[in-house]
Amino acid sequence: MSIPPKAGPPALDACDDSGLVVARFGEIALKGRNRPRFTEQLRLNIAERLRTCGIAAQVEKVEQRFYVHTADPESAAEALTRVFGVTSVSPAMRAPRDIASIQQVALSELVRGGFSERSSLRVEARRTYKDFPLTSPEINQVVGAFLHGALGGRVDLSRAADFTVGIEIMRDHALVYARSLAGAGGMPVPLSGRVVCLMSGGLDSPVAAWMMMKRGCAIIPLHLAQSEESKERFLALCEVLQQWSQGWRLRPIVLSHAEIMGDIRQRLLENNAGRWTCLFCKRAMLRAASEIAGRYKGQGIVLGDSLGQVASQTLESMRIISSGCELPIYRPLIGLDKVEVMALARKAGTYELSARHSAACPYLPENPVTQASFAKFQALLPLLGED
Repeated sequence: MSIPPKAGPPALDACDDSGLVVARFGEIALKGRNRPRFTEQLRLNIAERLRTCGIAAQVEKVEQRFYVHTADPESAAEALTRVFGVTSVSPAMRAPRDIASIQQVALSELVRGGFSERSSLRVEARRTYKDFPLTSPEINQVVGAFLHGALGGRVDLSRAADFTVGIEIMRDHALVYARSLAGAGGMPVPLSGRVVCLMSGGLDSPVAAWMMMKRGCAIIPLHLAQSEESKERFLALCEVLQQWSQGWRLRPIVLSHAEIMGDIRQRLLENNAGRWTCLFCKRAMLRAASEIAGRYKGQGIVLGDSLGQVASQTLESMRIISSGCELPIYRPLIGLDKVEVMALARKAGTYELSARHSAACPYLPENPVTQASFAKFQALLPLLGED
């Protein structure tokens, strides 16, 4: 994978008018000896995201920030909100480390952002280097007074202000910006390892995959197709998730649901245990996922279960489904309700696809078991050829 070469920062005169986006990271700064590995992967992922979006840029690490030099800073900032590991981004300008230059650049940023006399503003300064002659509160007061005198408007020291001018005092320059976008947070993909994600075309499992990606996992999407429609929806969901998966190319795997089920349902019906179909179906799915994990070095299996949401997601049912699976099973949605999952689906961009009507599972019994007895389950195992 080719990455734009590192480049030093442009030379500073009175101020730097070239396009600049500042990308910040959070928890990976606490990684100790592993920090260079995490920050370099994040740099690569930032560059990949920009390249995928067709944005020409150079990416460099400056202290505890990434500087993106580009002719299109607004588009670059929007694009970087989908890079896991980035906590926030700001189209910014650099200024020399003197208060007069900082005031002029801040004024320019507010004017460019559309500040008017009816707008409110606040200044939020941070000194990475404490040798600057003014403290952070003093910078806030001096720059705020200058901007208020030049542009009018109201001063609002709360986070409800229309404009917050950010000022960061770095080693040999200052950063000034009037807009910040929240990043995706989390960890850079694929540093946490590989997991197989069992994905339907529904709401929950794509969100579970997205949440594991947020923690830096490289996901291996697996779908057990019941129809051509379910397969196409799954592939479309993978295309959406790929937008968040810098550093790892998704390679969707599709298997036949009918072939995985085999004669499980028929055997259960013959033994008057048709209500157990969902549980044994999910056990068959886990066996298929375990085989895929072994083939592609997966370290676990991800399910979209939410406790108590459906019959197969009670504590009793999940114990039965999980038993016998040697790999760890991750259920990132376990404590969320449907409203919370829907909000995450909208954030991930999967909601519209998942919300489309789909055919019901052909194996769903009329009255599935909910309070499943583990002893009864063990008695059924020999009848289905399981140990």
